[in-house]
Amino acid sequence: MITVPERRSFQWLVLAAATSLTMAACDAETPSAPGSDRDFEAAFTTHPGVAQYHAILAELRRVTARYHNLNAAIADGFVFRHGCEIRPTGAVGTVYVKFAHALDGKIDPSKPDGLLYEPAQNGRLKLTGVELAIPYALWTEPEPPQFLGATFQREDELGVFGLHVWIWRHNPDGMLAPANPRVSCEDAD
Repeated sequence: MITVPERRSFQWLVLAAATSLTMAACDAETPSAPGSDRDFEAAFTTHPGVAQYHAILAELRRVTARYHNLNAAIADGFVFRHGCEIRPTGAVGTVYVKFAHALDGKIDPSKPDGLLYEPAQNGRLKLTGVELAIPYALWTEPEPPQFLGATFQREDELGVFGLHVWIWRHNPDGMLAPANPRVSCEDAD
């Protein structure tokens, strides 16, 4: 089984795509496109193929593109959760949460639970990523949830399992790393 490592690189994706194509060509069964018969929920418990991985990230970008404008996010029900957070490995940024999504008990890339913003010099916030979260009380499995092969982190101070997806700001530590060293809280008020 091919797993998606936390540190992704272009070379790894090319290697994974080539391996997938080679395996599909050798398969005696009728080939099908990766992810063609799965819905997004399958991504939470399986390791998706390259095509499914890209489809899920494209969905996250599609549904959050309008939130580059913070007023659009607020109009859609996202509320300020906390100011710019810094962790030892980098910043998370300022977080806005949509509680209707965060408390629905589901992990759905078409309905992100939180939005991650970086403070800019002009006082505005720049969208850098999304957060997927599920409260401990709503997760009934013994192991934390997973998304695209990455395990959600425990966020005890908030009582949730959370995962950051850096879809709007490149993260050298990986698309699903807890913090992003390229995000700064320097311009936070």
